[in-house]
This record gives sequence, C-alpha cells and structure tokens, in this order.
Amino acid sequence: MKKADFPKAVSDFLSVYLPSQRNFSKNTISSYCDTMKLFLRYCVEEKGCAIERLTLKQVNRAFVLSFMTWLERARHSSASTLNQRLACIHTFFRFVQMSYPEVLDQAQQILSIPFRKKTVPAIGYLNADDIKILLSQPNRHTRSGRRDLALLSLLYDSGARVQELADLTVASIRLEAPAQVTLLGKGSKVRVVPLMKHTVQLLQGYFAENHLDMPHKLQYPLFTNQRNEKLTRAGICYILKKYAILANKSHEHFPDPKSVTPHILRHSKAMHLLEAGVNIIYIRDILGHVDVSTTEVYARANMAMKQAALEKVSHISSCELPSWATDSSLLDWLDSFNKSLR
Repeated sequence: MKKADFPKAVSDFLSVYLPSQRNFSKNTISSYCDTMKLFLRYCVEEKGCAIERLTLKQVNRAFVLSFMTWLERARHSSASTLNQRLACIHTFFRFVQMSYPEVLDQAQQILSIPFRKKTVPAIGYLNADDIKILLSQPNRHTRSGRRDLALLSLLYDSGARVQELADLTVASIRLEAPAQVTLLGKGSKVRVVPLMKHTVQLLQGYFAENHLDMPHKLQYPLFTNQRNEKLTRAGICYILKKYAILANKSHEHFPDPKSVTPHILRHSKAMHLLEAGVNIIYIRDILGHVDVSTTEVYARANMAMKQAALEKVSHISSCELPSWATDSSLLDWLDSFNKSLR
C-alpha cells in the first residue's frame, strides 16, 4: 500500500516551513492555507480522492493544471487570483522537492507551469474633492458615526492597507506631537507614519469618548464593532462601502461605490502626496514598499503631473525642426540598410 504522504507534506509546509524557515507572517500563511484548502476540496469533490490516502505521486503537472482550470471555470477566478493560487502551489512544491527528493522531477514539472498573462489596470484613486465628500458622510451626532469618521480619516491619512488598520491597537497611536501611527506591514515590517492635525483631532475625540487613554487599554483593538470585538477586514470594507454609496447618491459625480475600496484610499493618499511635491522616496516609506520601483507606478499614472510636464516643454513644438524627409543622406542610408536585409 502506498504511503499517504501528501497530508503530512501539507501539514509540515503550513506549520513548520512557512513560519519557521521562510518567516512568513500569519496573514500570508492564512492565504496559503486558503489555497491548500481549495486544492483539497477539489481533490475530494472533483477527483473523488480521499485526503487521508492522497500521495505526492498522484499530484502531478496534469493534476495541478486541471485544478487551475477548475478555479477558472467553476469558481470564475480572475487571472490575478489564479496567479496567486499558482504561486502558493509553486512554493509548496519547492518545499516538496527539498523534503521529498523521490518526487523531484515531478515537482520540477509543476514548477514550470507558467503564470497567466494579465493586463495591468490603470491605478484608480479619488481626487481631493471626492475624499472630502466621502469624509462628510458619517453622522457626527452618533457614536458609530464618530467612530467611522475617525476610521476613514486614519485609513486615508496613513495610507494603510486594510489589514494593517484592522490590526491596530491603542498603543499603535501617538497623539502627542509629533503625532504618528505605527503600522505592522507585510513580512512583519514595522513603519511609522505621521498624522495630519485633523486626523489627530478626530482620534483625540474618539479616544476620550471610548476611554481609550487608560494605561490598561494599550493593547485593546483600536476599532471595534457593536459587540466590542475587533473590526475585521470585511467590517472595515463594509463601513467604507456604506459611505461610498451615500456619497454617490448625494453627489452624482462621485465614483461608482463598487470601485471605492480601502486600497483605493491608499492609492489616493499616494497620488495626493505626489501632487503636493513630496519626494517619491518618502512616499515609498509611508506606503511601506520594499522597492521604490513599486511606488513609481503612481508617478507614471498621474495624468495631471504628466500634463504639467508637457506644458513646460510645449514651446519646443513651435520651433523649426529639421525634417528627416528632406535629409538626402539619411534617406540614402535607410535605403541601403533596407536592401541589406533582403
């Protein structure tokens, strides 16, 4: 009887390899766990495999490709999601080829499965007026409205990822000058982001109302729901979507609420810093990007700055420029070059 080594490999991958050898964060491991659960579900429901009997030998290149097809057709996964799932499978089989050399060739074949090509969408963001409209929606006369206003203001002002905001504790906020928030980002990297005066005022009111300035509450979640439980990513997204819908109803030019996500606020903060002339290195540090090339996408996407740059050199277009069509030496060279290619 063949040894069912696949379950043990998955267990060692998630509980030992990723946290201990790769030092992945809990959120990243959770994402990998989701992929592996989907894969096991596919094995049971589509392939009729009993998980406790599944072997690494059974999971070959064709098996993984059929899993990817199932994700695309049955679950309607986008190219980005498919690539994310495949990246997890690749990481798993890099672990497998080191721990189970008897399936090395099989692992190599799976690692050769290419990622899907995808078009890179234009970066969406809200302009300054849209941000003002969004932040004017929460009802300041209610306790939940004041919490939501503080939450949305901090989300925009800090440029935080939604999970970074959800993970904040009271101790993460410094309201004394210089006011700042300490964010725990990807790869457990910590960064400190300064806060604007208006956000600080909102947080001061929020702290006082909820008695968060007590020493014993330093490790309390910063934002909680009505059951006094930590707000989740889904909870934060729900709050943002609610006010985006209100903003769209009251202002016809406000963007479609479906496009307003926590990450759009992060993009908006980056764009507004760029438009204000903030050095892109500082923007990189505020956003927590590892490489400045990641931050440069904002500079490439900012049409207002492109237009301003073009206007600075617009006088060149009125100058008399030599025409290559009248340059006989250049035409002769092109003609001879063309003949040499035949």
